[in-house]
Amino acid sequence: MNTITIRDLLAEQAVLHDLPAADLDLIAGCARNQYFTPGAFLAREDTDANQFFVIREGKVALEMHSPTGSLLMETLGRGELVGWSWLFEPYRWVFDVEVVAPTRAIVIDSACLRDKCDADAEFGYRLMKRFARVIADRLQTTRVRLLDLYGGGNAR
Repeated sequence: MNTITIRDLLAEQAVLHDLPAADLDLIAGCARNQYFTPGAFLAREDTDANQFFVIREGKVALEMHSPTGSLLMETLGRGELVGWSWLFEPYRWVFDVEVVAPTRAIVIDSACLRDKCDADAEFGYRLMKRFARVIADRLQTTRVRLLDLYGGGNAR
């Protein structure tokens, strides 16, 4: 009987699979596997970003508060990273993250991983480059979504 480790689960994720084995080991030391039911929140806007997630299966919705209510910005699923607020002080979530389908995720402790990044600058740089791509993609998706919602008019 083969036991699947958290490192094995990390290596299966498209967003992380090409990291060096030593990097996966460092991340695994801060990670756990968890199941979430629909309606649960992985994060709430403006709360402490103590962890982030890699979705193994399921779906979560990134939502933003607005004067007219909650706005769906993006739906994320298998293999996607959820959360980058843990990288930047004051380490507060900028979106709500609601589970919309039964979800299995790898939960990674932010303080643990930040400490490992601080201790190994090359590891931290490799991780930061990966998250910078995620941030750029999310900002572009948010931009397009806001244009869809509010149009491209000349509001000044």
